[in-house]
Amino acid sequence: MTLLQIIVLAIVQGITEFLPISSSGHLILVPALTDWPDQGLMMDIGVHVGTLGAVIFYFRNDVGRMAHAFFQMISFKKEYDKIERQLMLALIISTIPIVIFGGLASKLGLTDAWRTIEIIGWTSIIFGILLYWFDTKCAAKLDISKLCFGHALIIGFAQVLAIIPGTSRSGVTMTAARALGFTRTDAARFSMLMSIPTILAAALLQIKDILESNSLTIGADLLLGAGLSFITALLAIAGLLKWLQNSSMTPFVIYRVLLGIGLLIMVYN
Repeated sequence: MTLLQIIVLAIVQGITEFLPISSSGHLILVPALTDWPDQGLMMDIGVHVGTLGAVIFYFRNDVGRMAHAFFQMISFKKEYDKIERQLMLALIISTIPIVIFGGLASKLGLTDAWRTIEIIGWTSIIFGILLYWFDTKCAAKLDISKLCFGHALIIGFAQVLAIIPGTSRSGVTMTAARALGFTRTDAARFSMLMSIPTILAAALLQIKDILESNSLTIGADLLLGAGLSFITALLAIAGLLKWLQNSSMTPFVIYRVLLGIGLLIMVYN
């Protein structure tokens, strides 16, 4: 891989992982639209690990408190924060559907079959419109402290749709959270926290496949990709949360629709 390709892939992954515009779709589009060779599974894992590190670092206080609540619970102590315990359990519940259905889709080979520009074009438009509808029509009356297990399960099942490239994991989970009445910032916050177990589970599954094929290699390219995606993801997380304090998700919807229309014109012509 060239240095330019590594830089572009890392920046694309870092920016798009947490914005509601689909990181998987953009990672598929980069080699498809540039005639670069596919970056390969190891680089995909590298840039995803970078974004995983970024979200853990940004929400390190939340992660630390949830970890404390978890270890206090399993040791049968009562000193844990009930709100953090509730959030931790909600994250576990919300991750169960994607682990089950994501693993099933991988076994059946559906994830590879769906990696087409046409599907990315349609999903960009359809789920972009859904994001716009629920973001503008639903009241913002709930914060993350009101998140119950039912909410977590609904958002978790919505995340399953992100198996289809172009849907956007962050976009569809934010859409579901807004449909349930959560504020924009708390919808984004929970979506980002959900990414931690989801990215970790996906990375472990991919690493397992690589270990079985005896093709594990960690070089300078991988470390550079992970580092760049870490930095750009941090900037994206901070920027999105600041933007959503006073603004809507409409700019991301416009981008998704324009991208989808452009891709479909290219496919059907």
